[in-house]
Amino acid sequence: MRRLRVLVTATIALATLVAGAAVPAQATPAGPPKVPTAVGYGGAVSTVDATATAVGLDVLRRGGNAVDAAVAAAATLGVTEPFSAGIGGGGFFVYYDAKTGRVHTIDGREAGPASMSETTFINAATGQPYRFDEARISGLSVGVPGTLLTWQDALDRWGTRSLAQLLTPAERVAEDGFPVDETFAGQVAGNQAAFGQFSSTSALYLPGGQPPAVGSTFRNPDLAATYRLIAKRGTDVFYRGEVGGDVVATVQHPPVAAQPVGSWPYPIRPAGMTAADLAGYRTRSPEPTRSDYRGLEVYGMSTPSSGGTAVGEALNILEQYDLRSMTAAQAMHRYLEASALAFADRNRYVGDHTPQSVLRELLSDGFAKERACLIDPSAALPKPVAPGVPDGVYGGCSAAKVADIRDDRTGTTNLTVADRWGNVVEYTLTIEATGGNGMVVPGRGFLLNNELTDFNFAPTQGTAPDPNLPGPGKRPRSSMSPTIVLADGRPLLAVGSPGGATIITTVLQMLVNRIDLGMTLPEALAAPRASQRNGASTQAEPGFVSGYAAGLPPGHAFSPTAEIGAATGIEFLSDGRLLAAAEPVRRGGGAAAVVGRWASPAS
Repeated sequence: MRRLRVLVTATIALATLVAGAAVPAQATPAGPPKVPTAVGYGGAVSTVDATATAVGLDVLRRGGNAVDAAVAAAATLGVTEPFSAGIGGGGFFVYYDAKTGRVHTIDGREAGPASMSETTFINAATGQPYRFDEARISGLSVGVPGTLLTWQDALDRWGTRSLAQLLTPAERVAEDGFPVDETFAGQVAGNQAAFGQFSSTSALYLPGGQPPAVGSTFRNPDLAATYRLIAKRGTDVFYRGEVGGDVVATVQHPPVAAQPVGSWPYPIRPAGMTAADLAGYRTRSPEPTRSDYRGLEVYGMSTPSSGGTAVGEALNILEQYDLRSMTAAQAMHRYLEASALAFADRNRYVGDHTPQSVLRELLSDGFAKERACLIDPSAALPKPVAPGVPDGVYGGCSAAKVADIRDDRTGTTNLTVADRWGNVVEYTLTIEATGGNGMVVPGRGFLLNNELTDFNFAPTQGTAPDPNLPGPGKRPRSSMSPTIVLADGRPLLAVGSPGGATIITTVLQMLVNRIDLGMTLPEALAAPRASQRNGASTQAEPGFVSGYAAGLPPGHAFSPTAEIGAATGIEFLSDGRLLAAAEPVRRGGGAAAVVGRWASPAS
């Protein structure tokens, strides 16, 4: 099980969040019970971490809104989940504004520096692409971070608290520390060879050359000081000041240890990120993607995320079938095949610069019907399937030439927040691989991302253009899929997950489970998962294989994996209550909480 962290100082710090003034608060010796499901009113929070959920909940209880709580929880995840998120990374922020009834997005995805080119990940000596870990553990993989500016922009547009106030609880957790659990220690151990190559990372995460012991207290005073500096001087200290200068120095001159812990098989390459790259970074605010499914409005993230288009296209394909009238295995067959078709199209067409006209066609009903006609109820399609042709002329089944089945990694986290006014935040943030690029910025306490390895290292589409090759200022394609579902213009569901390319299928499967198969939201999150990403085999948890494989038609092949994703979600119930749900087991389990608990009339 994940850690229950001491929250005394964090709770005291949160007292400053009410109207910017200190308010007396009773210190509590420990966080609330860690439960994956909570039902109540007044607002709700769901994250993968008990401390982050408690911090967000306290913001709501003290009058902050969903955006305030999301930023405070995300900053805390940067402390307690540092291998998945932090100010060295980026993410996608989806927001439902109850006043206007509109869904907005912030693209805080990391960007390639001006020095980046289509051949950045090609070894000049061999003419071949670098191996993934060779590219990852280097300056080459680091994109210009967008997380901190995402927080500031969200607060400027919709928040009621200052960034300085909302960083305070996370700063206290970093300063005072938290107990190390098995997940935290295991993530360090899994990165020991990479972390051990850098003096700054080894000093923080490998004391004495070993991962911190389970049950020990982990403190990050450098990150606490960085948060305090940002709180005092604003985001410019990162994008135009000394913190940014240290980021650039780390990328240009990786802090390679004089005496590494363990060995590493590749040279550690520097890269050309500059102060101008940081100063020139801006978030974007694209229109969300929208798909109508079973009378519901499904909103997601547009490019450079592929999540909104891939989830939306797969839903449009599945809408051609009455899944409710089928057995669960029959429905899962359609789900797997729709996923493969959507991934074929995602890989062929979707990247940072995909024209809006193409994105509209990918989400059109005509294209979905053409793709759906390929699905055979009696057999699985041979994989990989070819992409379709989203040209606006649809009739029979179509096929094109090339399928790219490249994957991306899993170092990501997700949170869901709703407030008493009906505002909703679904936020997925990341540093890409678990542990990012392995480099802690010296003296600053946070890891840098390896997000640029989400680009295709070399062309994948034969003679056709590849939409996801590196380029200056370009943002790599992502699978993050923060999703908000409306019913008659009002929130019904908000869901998201980490998990690299499996994020798309995890969100899609949760929606199918909840909307079509009659599961409750907690059941939809907990149900066994499978991820078909247009590959020869489907990645699947043991429970999926044992529960569905016997009823599937021939042609499906499975690759076992212990777990897929670590989702969070909130549902707006018909009686006005909120149901917050998190993983009961995966990634050590998550934490869901509501501002006010529901008491039945009989209690």
